[in-house]
Amino acid sequence: MKKNELIIDDTKLDALKSLGPIAVLMGGNASEREISLESGQAVFDSLLSMGFDAVKIDTESQAITSLQAIKPVFAFIALHGRGGEDGTMQAVLESLSIPYTGSAVLGSALAMDKVRAKNVWRGLSLPTPKYLSLTEDSDFVEVLEDLSGTAFVKPAEEGSSIGMSLASSVEELKQAYLSATSFGINIFAEKLVVGPEYTVAILEGYILPSIQITTAREFYNFEAKYSDDDTGFLVPSGLNEKDESQLQSIARKAFDSLGCRHWGRVDFMQDNLTGEFYLLEVNTVPGLTSHSLVPMAAKAAGIDFNHLMKIIIDLSYEANR
Repeated sequence: MKKNELIIDDTKLDALKSLGPIAVLMGGNASEREISLESGQAVFDSLLSMGFDAVKIDTESQAITSLQAIKPVFAFIALHGRGGEDGTMQAVLESLSIPYTGSAVLGSALAMDKVRAKNVWRGLSLPTPKYLSLTEDSDFVEVLEDLSGTAFVKPAEEGSSIGMSLASSVEELKQAYLSATSFGINIFAEKLVVGPEYTVAILEGYILPSIQITTAREFYNFEAKYSDDDTGFLVPSGLNEKDESQLQSIARKAFDSLGCRHWGRVDFMQDNLTGEFYLLEVNTVPGLTSHSLVPMAAKAAGIDFNHLMKIIIDLSYEANR
């Protein structure tokens, strides 16, 4: 695929069909396991419908043994969260010389760790909300004051808003920290940005239309993502041309700064008062069900789900060989 174009080489993809099985990696042990199973099934069904020799592998156990037995010529990673999106599976696949979709080890690891990602962005003067790492010895009074009185507490290495909560008092902050420690020891507090949430999907050199997300909940949490019927998605987002261009430019810089490649999604908040966009995180293996955000943005650009799968494979296969 050429930069800034969504042209795929069907001849290469047809050749790939004859080389051997494509492993769809899904499930795993992370807290997003059930969502990963849904993404993996959607990818598997799509690949089968297009004539690929696809095989599902649930990486919950014996992942390496399964890969060695099946000997796939390519792996489509549909794993969300730790163990699949953090560089671990990418390193396994590289050790087995199996090409795979998406970002490599470093980009995956950096994007998965929100604190390290924000450290990179801060060093490059890319906008991200003020943040402070939390430990049991933190001065919670000082933390809340530094973050202007309201903070998001987040596990640094979780996705889908798992373990996140808002705190506007010292007691709430302490409780939010304790709750977040159920999902790891790397916890941080981030200044609340009040305004609309946006997401931007990237397919190598091509950036898909932004999506604005609305929810009746306190924030776009796990339930708002996966179970609420009234969560709203505006695509295209309704931004004017200048703001859309600015949002896409920041997304591109954030994605590239972490060493990410091929495809992913960048999430933002926009400040209601200033209009400034703030980076939240980069997702290197976003959801891939038919109602997930990247397929939604692709559809708005005239790309159906099967075509999206072909684009991701085409982007990734040659680059990994």
